[in-house]
Amino acid sequence: MYSQTTRSIRISVKPTFLEDQSSPAEHHFVWAYHVRIENTGGETVQLRNRHWRITDRFGRVQEVQGAGVVGEQPVLEPGESFEYTSGTPLTAPSGIMSGSYQMETARGEKFDVTIPAFSLDSPHETVQLN
Repeated sequence: MYSQTTRSIRISVKPTFLEDQSSPAEHHFVWAYHVRIENTGGETVQLRNRHWRITDRFGRVQEVQGAGVVGEQPVLEPGESFEYTSGTPLTAPSGIMSGSYQMETARGEKFDVTIPAFSLDSPHETVQLN
């Protein structure tokens, strides 16, 4: 589990390699990632936008941006949380994801919350020691 707090918003992520949806011989590797967003602060916030940066083991980068997450823009009162699961495919057996969520307070103030970088590891990765 990877976790980081920005301005009283805690983001926790747990990635899972999906063997049954992956085809290593065809260079197709799939991960699910479960995200928990917790409002540990004293003001109500709404998740407006997401920005992901996905880098595979060869340095190829994909950027994903858009409104909300999984079709929702959840409102989190103090003490509330929101959880969702999504996924990503890669053509390499490993990679790393990081990103941010844009949040908005009830007063209309927007701020970014860091999503902690987390590794995408499969059992098909060849480990090389330096």
